[in-house]
Amino acid sequence: MDELVVASFNVHGGVDGFGRPFDVVAACEELDADVLVLQESWSPAVGKALAARVGDALGYRVEELAMTEARLSAPPASASAPSTWGPAVLQRGPWGLRVGEGRPGHVPPRWRDTGTVEHGSWGIAVLSRVALRATATLDLGQLRRDPARRGAIALEVDIGGRPLRVVGTHVAHLSHGSVLQLRALDRLLAASETPAVLTGDMNVWGPPLSALLPRWTRVVRGRTWPAWRPVAQLDHILVTRGVKVLGRGEVMPVRGSDHLPVRARVALA
Repeated sequence: MDELVVASFNVHGGVDGFGRPFDVVAACEELDADVLVLQESWSPAVGKALAARVGDALGYRVEELAMTEARLSAPPASASAPSTWGPAVLQRGPWGLRVGEGRPGHVPPRWRDTGTVEHGSWGIAVLSRVALRATATLDLGQLRRDPARRGAIALEVDIGGRPLRVVGTHVAHLSHGSVLQLRALDRLLAASETPAVLTGDMNVWGPPLSALLPRWTRVVRGRTWPAWRPVAQLDHILVTRGVKVLGRGEVMPVRGSDHLPVRARVALA
């Protein structure tokens, strides 16, 4: 293989803001990536993890990292389901994906009936359908205001007989101090001279990200959040020197989550 399609998709646990599932497998199939990074991947305490379901259906090898405990609450079938992706911020109830402790908050009357509640973990997964030379997990630590201990998963793949690193991550919000995590990630990856692709939900828009990661070049430009009316790009693909982009990186119109995925075709220079 002389080129590689890399994609990143924050799947929000496979549900909308009310906890109603969408077809994650179909969405990932539409991305048609050789290496696919999923953020907010849900792993129930009982049953098969979301990333594993995607891997089994589409022929991927799955590497996963749990970053915090979470719960996923779905409304009962009898509830009157609104057509919106999720409730207004001031009306958020206990339904949907809740990371860390979570708080019940206000429950609109139509959602007060008992639904289903699952407990499990929330994290990231990197899925590959190409042979791997090596895998590694990078610890980015936990910020005081963030419920998750963040990390990254690094794969080394073979491109035309030469190594390429693909790193997937999901860092905290900039307001929580993610500058520390981004700088730590850059230091950890700088230790290797292997050309690399870095992708994920960075929770920061492009110009600040480029300033924090000066060794990296952004290869996708376009708004990704919120999916129904994007106003900012939080999801990125970046490359180091030695990696070239074939064509243009793109924001993909794949729906279901609150983020739009990003995708790029890359090769070694």
